[in-house]
Amino acid sequence: MSLTCDALADYLNRLLDVAGHPDYPHAVNGLQLANREPVNRIGAAVDLSLRAVEKAHTAGVNFLIVHHGMFWDGVQPLVARAYERVRALITADIAVYSVHLPLDSSAEFGNSALLARRLGLTPTGGFARYSDVFLGVLGESDIPTTDLVKAVAGFATEHDSVIRTTPIQTGQRTRRWAICSGAGANTDTLREAARAGIDTLLVGEGAHHTAVDAEELSISVIYAGHYATETLGVQAIAQRASTDHGIPWLFVSAPTGL
Repeated sequence: MSLTCDALADYLNRLLDVAGHPDYPHAVNGLQLANREPVNRIGAAVDLSLRAVEKAHTAGVNFLIVHHGMFWDGVQPLVARAYERVRALITADIAVYSVHLPLDSSAEFGNSALLARRLGLTPTGGFARYSDVFLGVLGESDIPTTDLVKAVAGFATEHDSVIRTTPIQTGQRTRRWAICSGAGANTDTLREAARAGIDTLLVGEGAHHTAVDAEELSISVIYAGHYATETLGVQAIAQRASTDHGIPWLFVSAPTGL
């Protein structure tokens, strides 16, 4: 039985509890662009970029799940880059499904939760509160911080990302950690980390001042790359959709270097 883009989008909405989930005004979670043909191959990408669309088309994808969708700048004329992206999607008959914070906050499919498990860490609570949800995770451990840094560097390298860290002392150990993918280092998360007794914070990126603030708060920050830290969630939900519906899927890699 063929599966339409609307049916697959409804399935994903239920899986991720999208309805009513808090998010930024222009995130527009859910099906952002329909197509005409039944879904025959699912693609997962971090960003809705022209490069990702072209790679998806070459791979035979006609339903693309992304974390960063089409409308971050709000209402805008379909000219220049915006036109080229939409033209490429419609010409290739590729549907676009975007899911932002509902993905981040998922205990099963969230980027931070998956990254923790990838690094051998066990989440015991939520971190990075946004409205009434948590976008990250935290937990306890007792490992050399340099070992954690090496593990994160190995993961980041898979996505062409080079990590950075605030100063780490010789013999330092990570006993209470937190992870917030993407732009996870900001004034609010650092204050939250300090209140929670976090000694090591893993994020995608953060403004320069966060490194200064973190050092003064005695928090070590590992900046692992916005793109790299948000590759896991879209892959996880694409794989689940593939398993549940018998439709092949693939990851559309389009690293940004950031």
